[in-house]
Amino acid sequence: MNEFIDIFSSSDPTNVATSVKLILLLTIFSLAPGILILMTSFTRIIIVLSFVRTSLATQQMPPNQVLIGLALFLTFFIMAPTFSEVYDDALDPLFSEEISLDEAYENASVPMKEFMAQHTRQKDLALFLNYSGAEPPETIQDIPLTTLIPAFAISELKTAFQMGFMIFIPFLVIDMAVASILMSMGMMMLPPVMISLPFKILLFVLVDGWYLITHSLLSGF
Repeated sequence: MNEFIDIFSSSDPTNVATSVKLILLLTIFSLAPGILILMTSFTRIIIVLSFVRTSLATQQMPPNQVLIGLALFLTFFIMAPTFSEVYDDALDPLFSEEISLDEAYENASVPMKEFMAQHTRQKDLALFLNYSGAEPPETIQDIPLTTLIPAFAISELKTAFQMGFMIFIPFLVIDMAVASILMSMGMMMLPPVMISLPFKILLFVLVDGWYLITHSLLSGF
């Protein structure tokens, strides 16, 4: 413990550099959940997967742990080129003491801004730019992260809800058909969801639903 404290209290350049690295790593770890949720594809993926479960009416099947785990690995798969670029241009040179902390921040923001700007609607971006009174940016790199991140987040929410609406339609048709048949047979006390659930699961399996959902998510990025 004393050695750890000595690292921060020492004036030796080597120890100071080590202290900066430790502080940087702790900062990244503390911000990692926010970065993962609001600056990557995670938001769209987890919302769409949640819509799938809700439309099937399977309660807690698949469990939350499975959905979050799948969303995480799909996010890492989609963001792999961006994360690799951040590491090669920012983190690796910083740890090698080839660039300063400010330069590492600038280099790391470039690929993240390019990814978010590619999937952000101009209307959403203009909303935050106008509210902040900022000048229209000439390039993507001129857009501040404090403006781009919320614009990207609401764009992803809209896209995810659009996909969720399309997922709901075929299962809603099955629910309506089953409810009409039960009413015509006089079985009004029998819950339609109980009867329609096997048919919805069968439809989802026959069309290979998980493949179609994953394909749609991957092609969207």
